[in-house]
Amino acid sequence: MLRIALLGFGSVGRGFATVLLSKMAFLRRNYLVKPTVVAIVDTSGAAVKPDGVDLRLALKVKAGKGGIAAYPNHGRQGMSGIETLDSVDSDVIVEVTPTNIVDGEPGMSHILRAIDKGRHVITSNKGPLALAFRRLTGLARRRGVEFRYTATVGGATPVISLAKRCLAGNDILSIRGILNSTTNYVLTQMTRMGLTMEEALERARPRGIVEKDPTYDVMGIDTACKIVILANALMNRNVTYGDVREITGIQGITREDIEEAMRGGFAIKLIGTADDRTLRVRPEPIPFSSTLCVDGTLNAIALKT
Repeated sequence: MLRIALLGFGSVGRGFATVLLSKMAFLRRNYLVKPTVVAIVDTSGAAVKPDGVDLRLALKVKAGKGGIAAYPNHGRQGMSGIETLDSVDSDVIVEVTPTNIVDGEPGMSHILRAIDKGRHVITSNKGPLALAFRRLTGLARRRGVEFRYTATVGGATPVISLAKRCLAGNDILSIRGILNSTTNYVLTQMTRMGLTMEEALERARPRGIVEKDPTYDVMGIDTACKIVILANALMNRNVTYGDVREITGIQGITREDIEEAMRGGFAIKLIGTADDRTLRVRPEPIPFSSTLCVDGTLNAIALKT
């Protein structure tokens, strides 16, 4: 039995639970692994069940009650992630709390405590890695645990694992790409449908494409975090969020800007760039013929080796 503690039960945490349910038989058949979620934590508290939380019931409770602490018989009101890490035996921590670029919390403390306790960590949380990549990866190495963070960048585009495995013999000289699905959807709607940014954001909300607060996406902060992680992971840089020289989001892009770019055969895309001199995020005109010119919620990343 592989015991998992799931810290964070928002859209990403619930998505993880849903996928895990669908892959149980596959994991047992192909890898002889029986994943068992022994704890789930959100802002209301925790559900703790050493022989396994019922994920279907947990998802139902979250949808109906709004907090996992309402899980029948095993809910613990107000129980924090740190308290859960200290009191519940687990093998793997899945840390999917929201990104905080100011101090990385609560994810930073969760990851540090988990590694210190010798637990393997999987995270989609960009904040801790954008602020303390070397500290976290170094601690994991010293403690002899796996620290996996591919989910922090690219969504379903596995750029980190692809580059580490398939390009292991190459020096990566630069990284350039569309790294944020929300802004790419918005810019696509502005280009294809002639919408304003506000109209495109409103169209995205019911589709689950935009966060409740889209500030990190629209202002380019999410993309900046990701380009920092990529620079560290793939180019062996030692940089943090504060080293990103330029962060310009799409908040200033108008329909007139879009139309002017289109007349020249370009689409405006939010591009993150890392090379040996600089890290930056800004809207750029990309030729419609370019492989980087993908639409909707797609990401696209180009590596120069």
